[in-house]
Amino acid sequence: MPATLDVRTNRAAVQRRTLQTLFASQVLGGVGVASGIAAGGLLAEQVSGSTTLAGFAPTSSVLGAALVAVPLTRLMARRGRRPGLVAGYLLGALGAAVTIVGASVASYPLLLLGLAAFGGATAAGLQARFAATDLAEPTRRGRSLSIVVWATTLGIVLGPNLMDPGAWVADRMGMPRLAGPFVFAVAAFGLALGLLHVRLRPDPLRLGPAGPDEGIAPERPSLSSTLRLIRAIPTAVLGLSAVAVGHTVMVAVMVMTPVHMYHGGATLRVIGLVISGHVAGMYALSPVMGWLVDRTGRVPVVVLGVGVLAVALALAGTAPSGHSTGLAVGLVLLGVGWSACLVAGSTLLTEAVPAADHPRVQGASDLVMGLCGAVGGAVSGVVVGTLGFGWLALGAAPLLVALLALGVLRPRARVPA
Repeated sequence: MPATLDVRTNRAAVQRRTLQTLFASQVLGGVGVASGIAAGGLLAEQVSGSTTLAGFAPTSSVLGAALVAVPLTRLMARRGRRPGLVAGYLLGALGAAVTIVGASVASYPLLLLGLAAFGGATAAGLQARFAATDLAEPTRRGRSLSIVVWATTLGIVLGPNLMDPGAWVADRMGMPRLAGPFVFAVAAFGLALGLLHVRLRPDPLRLGPAGPDEGIAPERPSLSSTLRLIRAIPTAVLGLSAVAVGHTVMVAVMVMTPVHMYHGGATLRVIGLVISGHVAGMYALSPVMGWLVDRTGRVPVVVLGVGVLAVALALAGTAPSGHSTGLAVGLVLLGVGWSACLVAGSTLLTEAVPAADHPRVQGASDLVMGLCGAVGGAVSGVVVGTLGFGWLALGAAPLLVALLALGVLRPRARVPA
């Protein structure tokens, strides 16, 4: 009992330790995830010999992250954040290893299987943003969430630039050059899960919103009941829609950009730099988005995200293949718009439901987000392979119009305590 009371009186100290630990793990996880982002599509095209099939490789990773989201959050609901995050990074490390094997034996199905498991690390990284809010004060939820999102910047900007060093490592290990970055991913995910296992103590979810273990849900509600709960709360619907639409648009354009550039004669180094700029846009301004969410409101930031994404589609969709300023700027703005939708939408969703429902609702959110992104990535390969990159950008625009209408026309609803 004394130990419990001590924890309760030092919740601020626990929150600081939690944020520090999540920050460091996100840096490591970002290195691994971004290494795969830049190389996955090109590796799939090399193994399959098809531009259309190239889009299914990053999509497998996105789909894997979506399918893992609900099991991870159920594990968190029973045992806390730490076991769930560790399990996600362990699955990601195993997936990176399988991807290397698939590339080495030129097996496209094995490559897709590895990339799907690789998505476990993405799921863990996404769930970390919610772990940052478990003990946060209501007036600082947006900023706490955004700090953890921002931490990914340091790793995820470095990741794509490991393509050349990865090729060097691959040459010496006797594997395809594009498989090299996944070697770095295995190491990065291993370090991240070790750090979380050692330092994420006490577990923030086990402390709960009001005291020890009150954040743990004893029951295991079905996914359908969770979606019904979200659908019944207009604010939650808007939050989930913002996250899902922003992610779908971002993934659809981002996964085919390396292929689009490569066909225009861009080198791997240039492609890595452009993708680095994109992921910097995704994460570097997230503290600003968190500050705006807390100061101006959640919905205005969602509307801001829609506007930035629209400009990004216009610039990227009209840019020539290869490398151009318009494409580079468009990819940065694509990341910024995604950041606005993610931070504002995630905060809206978390606040819209009772605290006891947070884990299951957050898992459902990442499942929907991931499935939508997977569909966007799969369709993007077909669209670019048949119609071209410009049509991909044009086809994503109606999703933004629908999200804008939902935000402007939303019914007012009381947020549950």
